[in-house]
Amino acid sequence: MKITNVEFVISAVRPDQYPVDDLPEFALAGRSNVGKSSLINKMIMRKGLARTSAQPGKTQQLNYYRVNERVYLVDFPGYGYAKVSKVQRAQFGTMIETFLGDRDPLRMVLLIVDIRHSPSKDDILMYDWLKHYEIPVCVVTTKADKVPKSQWPKQVKMIKTELGFHPEDRHVLFSSETGLGREELWAIIDEVIAETSEEAEETEEVSIE
Repeated sequence: MKITNVEFVISAVRPDQYPVDDLPEFALAGRSNVGKSSLINKMIMRKGLARTSAQPGKTQQLNYYRVNERVYLVDFPGYGYAKVSKVQRAQFGTMIETFLGDRDPLRMVLLIVDIRHSPSKDDILMYDWLKHYEIPVCVVTTKADKVPKSQWPKQVKMIKTELGFHPEDRHVLFSSETGLGREELWAIIDEVIAETSEEAEETEEVSIE
């Protein structure tokens, strides 16, 4: 996908701060050190727009990035970081649950998992939550460049098994270093936008009739 325009829009913590232009939104969820910011930077081909940090847990709001004036990437606070207080973790949980439960423009959650490690309890809880509420999900296994290519199938199978991965869901193998999976992930985003646009048009036609 050719990136012509990218803009950081807002760090939101409440629904009244969310953008109101109804562009389709794709949220990124995952552990604090899983590489979400690096993935965003690779997706949008900007080195430092999404800030990366040596200190996990830095993202504490919902960070909105508008791409090509047609889609938002929404970076969630990373979960599972021990130095974040219990109060902060509870606040993050409430903020994310409110967003996922009520956000109409949300089209899919990209669940980011490090290919080198088993999914955490929080990863599994997030996946189960998304399935329970029928929110489309794509599992993105990052840091593929850190694992020999011969080990990719084994690691992906392990992650899918432990998550209880559903066959109707999508999966992308990704590397922010090499760009592996970038075009595939954009193709999925484009496909989901097209599908939901068609569904909206069909619903509108039925309501008119």
